[in-house]
Amino acid sequence: MIFGRRPSTPLEERLGYRFKRLDLLSLALTHRSWANEQGVPENYERLEFLGDSVLGLISAEWLYVRHPELPEGELSKLKAQLVSRPALARHAEEMGLGPELKIGVGEDRSGGRTKASLLADSMEAVFGALFLDGGLEAARKVVEPMLEEALEERASQPVTDPKTQLQEVSQALGWDLPEYRLTASTGPDHNKVFVVECWLAGELGGTGEGPSKKVAEQRAAADALARLPEK
Repeated sequence: MIFGRRPSTPLEERLGYRFKRLDLLSLALTHRSWANEQGVPENYERLEFLGDSVLGLISAEWLYVRHPELPEGELSKLKAQLVSRPALARHAEEMGLGPELKIGVGEDRSGGRTKASLLADSMEAVFGALFLDGGLEAARKVVEPMLEEALEERASQPVTDPKTQLQEVSQALGWDLPEYRLTASTGPDHNKVFVVECWLAGELGGTGEGPSKKVAEQRAAADALARLPEK
């Protein structure tokens, strides 16, 4: 008797890839809370670890080839934005990962299926599962369309002010939000000059001065953005 290939699952259809080992995809959707409740020894965290590196390699290669004009610092900033947790979470939502996740009762009740952090982690776990099942090419076929979409979305967004840009970059890099410190205020009341420092990840990122604290902060943020490629 000849058996045909099994039909693809809805998630495989959305991913555009049929797993040889469907257990890998199942593991990529298994949250620690469900594994603990069910007494299952494994969850997606190891696959997430692997998927993070797979995503990093594919995105770095993709940007390197696509943007030969960009220096290392600009490539690093762009990569951080395209593969940020918010970007991964949005892609996971589009792939419909939330309803597919195996999560514990408490996590489910607290809205775990829509949590950005959980969705981003599971998306990385899926990348890891793709790599183990089909190698780098299998993962690349799923990752690169996500990068294309993220880049198009970024290009369509209006230009933001330096403080907002710096906040987005900081979040994409996993840093705390920028901290602005007023260090000096000189001159008469009608003509004051404010000096502000912008601190990033515990280091002085930039400085700025202006006729108001708001202007000085914007200039400090712009200075920090200009210095980032040197870091």
